[in-house]
Amino acid sequence: MARGKDRAWQRMLSGRRLDILDPSPLDVELSDIAHGLARVARWNGQTQGDYPFSVAQHSVLVLEIFRALNPGADERAQLYALLHDAPEYVMGDLISPFKAAMGGNYKDIENRLLGAVYLRFSLGAVPPVGLSKQIKKADREAAFFEAVHLAGFEAEEARRLFGEPAVPAFDLDQFDRLIRPWPTREAHDRFVAAVENLSAALHG
Repeated sequence: MARGKDRAWQRMLSGRRLDILDPSPLDVELSDIAHGLARVARWNGQTQGDYPFSVAQHSVLVLEIFRALNPGADERAQLYALLHDAPEYVMGDLISPFKAAMGGNYKDIENRLLGAVYLRFSLGAVPPVGLSKQIKKADREAAFFEAVHLAGFEAEEARRLFGEPAVPAFDLDQFDRLIRPWPTREAHDRFVAAVENLSAALHG
């Protein structure tokens, strides 16, 4: 990462230079997001399987849980859900205790990046409060399933941390496929396809 005066630039593979402290939606590219998220491991990589469970795959899992919890949700709401962890293509996936220890500055930077991503895909920079709560619920349910199926947690421990899932695993279409870690290219491609499909439906 190159630094200029009062700047913190990250050069992306697309050729864009993203100012992490003051990100512009014009410098946000889907190819960069997908490339990064498909290579960032959830749970610090401490998961079972032949591949890391990537943030890109987690995002698709959250989308599917969000759809199951909110069957009437429109494409805009679904796109918000899918992109909820997009800043991690730049910042990585820090576990919750580290985020808490780092305090407010980390969260401020994360929120600015997320706002830029949302604007890039023609969404409002901040989702409605009710929608944010729905996305957070889907996110926590995904974390429960990941903890139990991949990260070695007992179900009771996961319930204490994340709550009891409202949607049983057997009610999620192709759950076994969603929870089994995907190779990097598959995670990349499925995340891109989900974003493109929702964007096309939103603007079609």
